[in-house]
Amino acid sequence: MTIRVARPDDAADVVALRALVFPYLVRSVASTRKMITEPSPGEDWTAFVAEVDGAVVGWVSAYRDGQTSEVGSGDVSLLHVHPGHRGRGIGSGLLAAALDHLAPLGIRRVHGWALAKGLPFARRHGFTAGRELRYSAVELRSAPPPPAAPPHVRLSPLTDVDPYQVYLANRAAAVDEPGDVPRDAMTYESFRYEVWDNLGLDREASTAVEADGAVLAFSLVKRDGDRMWSDYTATVPENRGRGLARLAKTTALHRAAASGVRVAYTSNDAANAPMLAINEALGYRPVATQWSCLRELP
Repeated sequence: MTIRVARPDDAADVVALRALVFPYLVRSVASTRKMITEPSPGEDWTAFVAEVDGAVVGWVSAYRDGQTSEVGSGDVSLLHVHPGHRGRGIGSGLLAAALDHLAPLGIRRVHGWALAKGLPFARRHGFTAGRELRYSAVELRSAPPPPAAPPHVRLSPLTDVDPYQVYLANRAAAVDEPGDVPRDAMTYESFRYEVWDNLGLDREASTAVEADGAVLAFSLVKRDGDRMWSDYTATVPENRGRGLARLAKTTALHRAAASGVRVAYTSNDAANAPMLAINEALGYRPVATQWSCLRELP
């Protein structure tokens, strides 16, 4: 077994492994290759793969959390090992590589996620389980029709929207998102990398609700073939309670379906009751649950 830094030509193998372990996560080979080749600026991002006999059987990424004001916050993301190669120390090796990368960066609090069957592994390595995250899916042929739009608002695909206005709405909506750390420090540069210029973003299906030149709500679609990920659906705080998030998301789902998307996946914090209610009304059904895991570094 060899653990090494991920290379761009690992992208196809990484996506295939992720589809096996996390079939509800959607990221294309092209966007994975770009992530490895051109990581998000300012986050000291890196990734490691585990190889056995030349085959990629494990993955983890590690980076400074650049979207929070909490100093010294870092992430160990998507640590996973092929089911046929577990119990051989591969996961521990990948985690050690990730933590070794983070420690010199001044990271003092590490965040990750684990399925229920992965919690014993997390606890053995000093992590404490915290928040519950629920994954769900919907077949788009069963999605209900969009509700009527309120007067004086416009439903626009992102192809027709100023990206900076979407950024402002994203930043405003994210401030009170439930989570282990506040989501209050996303820069426009980071937004461009993570969202707007992401190779998986379907701007024709992604939908914004606009009024007077400002984005009031939006629903982002990241796509890979006939599968999509509802990346983020939100309403700026002063416009909540008007049904705009449901309007944006339903419209985005129907636009995606019209272009050949078959199934949509999403995730929500278990404390986000309003969004969970919207998803249930749209026909989303649970497919998996993960828990956040936190560890302090010396």
